[in-house]
Amino acid sequence: MDEKVQANPGYAAGQMAKAFVTALTHEDPETRVRAEERMRRWERVASGMRRGSLNVGSRTPVKGLPAWATPEVVRGGFATGDAAAGGPLLEYEVEAAQRSELPAERRELFMYHLTDRGLDELYTMLDSGRYDVVVPEEAALLVVAWLLRAGDRDMALGVLEAIGPFADRLRFLPRPGEAPGDSSLACRETIGDVRRRMAAKPPNTAVAAMNEALAVWNPFGDELLGHWLETVRDGRVFADEPDGWRERGAELLARYNGLAKAHRLCGKHRRPRENLAILRTSLEEVLAGRPPSRLLKHAVDSMVAKRGAPGAAEHVALRNGQAAIAARPTHHALAQVVAARLSKMPQNTGAPSVESFVAPVVDGEARSELPESMRRIVENALQAPVSTLVERGIVPSAEVLAELVPQLVASTSALSYPDPALRALMTATYRAFRNRRSLLLLNLEHQVRLSELPWVQAVEKYRRTDHVAQKNAHTVLVQLAELTLQGFPGTIVPNPMVGELSTLAHRAGLKVPFVEELAADIFMGTFSPKFLRAAQLAGEVLEGSVYERYYGIDYAAVRTLAAGFGELCSARAGAATGRSWVAANGTVIEQAQILTTHNLAALVHPIGVDPADGWDGLARRAFGVACKLVRQVHGNPRPLATVKDAAYAWRQAVFFLALCGLKDQIAVIAWMQAELDRQAPHVVRRLDPVLAGLRHVLVGGSLGDGSAAPGRRFLGWTTGEHWMTS
Repeated sequence: MDEKVQANPGYAAGQMAKAFVTALTHEDPETRVRAEERMRRWERVASGMRRGSLNVGSRTPVKGLPAWATPEVVRGGFATGDAAAGGPLLEYEVEAAQRSELPAERRELFMYHLTDRGLDELYTMLDSGRYDVVVPEEAALLVVAWLLRAGDRDMALGVLEAIGPFADRLRFLPRPGEAPGDSSLACRETIGDVRRRMAAKPPNTAVAAMNEALAVWNPFGDELLGHWLETVRDGRVFADEPDGWRERGAELLARYNGLAKAHRLCGKHRRPRENLAILRTSLEEVLAGRPPSRLLKHAVDSMVAKRGAPGAAEHVALRNGQAAIAARPTHHALAQVVAARLSKMPQNTGAPSVESFVAPVVDGEARSELPESMRRIVENALQAPVSTLVERGIVPSAEVLAELVPQLVASTSALSYPDPALRALMTATYRAFRNRRSLLLLNLEHQVRLSELPWVQAVEKYRRTDHVAQKNAHTVLVQLAELTLQGFPGTIVPNPMVGELSTLAHRAGLKVPFVEELAADIFMGTFSPKFLRAAQLAGEVLEGSVYERYYGIDYAAVRTLAAGFGELCSARAGAATGRSWVAANGTVIEQAQILTTHNLAALVHPIGVDPADGWDGLARRAFGVACKLVRQVHGNPRPLATVKDAAYAWRQAVFFLALCGLKDQIAVIAWMQAELDRQAPHVVRRLDPVLAGLRHVLVGGSLGDGSAAPGRRFLGWTTGEHWMTS
């Protein structure tokens, strides 16, 4: 590798320092523990880079491990040097060794599962589907068992030759689990995940202190006040001393001491200038033979004036209301009730309905509704079609949607395997592979693909590639693409979703140049060939459109390019005048996104999406997202990331508008102006020139010839100060 194209060891050192500070200073113990673990991982990264045992930027970053072995990866795509399927034996491996009377060693487990007895256990797992695959390696022995049962000894031996040298280091045995449910359904979190979140909800000490004040100290203060009111004559406190008054006072003080020991959350009663403390200390002074505090009369008078005397109608009503508030279960108590409800259900799946979990908590005649925030957490366990989760707001972003779709894509991709056991195994393998974190790669290397796993290669010939499998993949591809656009029209397609769409397109027999969002801080100034193909495909959709004219693109010239896409993007970005090379990279990457439409054109052709809202509806909604983001620019101390996202939302609005007829374009732009006029003045000031530029282009003008003032082109990246932030 060229020495100039190396990962910076200083990045690892910086991340380690950040984790160290968090581990030392954060107030939350669990956060400190997580930070300590992050620090240890970054220590391994830094140490491996110093020793040369890590080659960060390569597809095989860990010396001694093949590309197919899943590495442990931390932020930025840095491998730590450990394998995700390595480390100490997990509990299920130890139990398997004990059950088979074997030494607790991975190679012993590996060899045992190649015996008749061990293979029988694997066959049982294959037929029942009761296994989990968390990292792809955990599917390898099951594939070997399937191949042996199918009579394909050569392929089975090929897999064993590939994985055997690592049998002492890596985990190739699947985990025991439950049979898979309906693969067309998804949930954001399992019931077990939500139950743990509910059970871990800590008490709110401020609320608990308030309830203690309402239930304990206010009633006790009323008793003290009533005791002193017995001594009032002609407006003077302690002017009279009824029979037994001192004895009753001593009992009150003794009870106070007991209450103070039992109820320590509220400290108001201990503050010397608080009325309750004045009443109490004055009583202590009198019983000790000394005069009461000079503030006693003021304390008594102010308490009566504020709430009335104890026993008065208004005073009783007030205290009854406060007692009712104190008696209501706290959020902590409600969370424990919900956790108990969830504990009665299977923990590793979602729930077809969550209504029973979020039902009101009834205690006698009291009925307490769950707070909305708690209901939203429980709804994460709802198991339903992904489209339903999006409609109900359980999936709040395109990034979260991308986390949910691998199960759907996995089952669709696995439909091409006719054998049910193999289909279920490949579904589990795909899901596990999609959880594999991307590596930092340099020199345009590509991430490891599922097909490179030896055990996946071994069953490739058992996969059906007929028209039915392609049609199924295409149907799901269109559904997923439409769901992405319909659910989040103002957000660019996130990289995980790009991967899922690319997989489906491949299964559907389509050659679609999907492109990922590139990171500006590791961009090497060049683009892989698929970026030019994506730009040329975009030209087929957009040549002559308002999108082409607004962004000043010559798609006819792009179509004739054989190379030089990076140079074109750099020329369009212009010369960098600022000091930030990251920002300079960002301007070039943004031009690539503009030219390629960052996958939007591919979704139109050849995939053929047809959004329910229509292109004009998506344009309106994307503009709404842009307005929302621009609102957040005002007063923002770090606005550039928000400006960038707003520019991306605007670009999507222009793309959707370009697919509309002229009549709809005029109507949408008029709607945009009316919508903008309803925004805050600082939003109008920032977006008025943007809309003016679009109108100028729509009537045939250009934003590059100086005739558009005050209209302007809205881009997210700049090497200087962004005009949106002024």
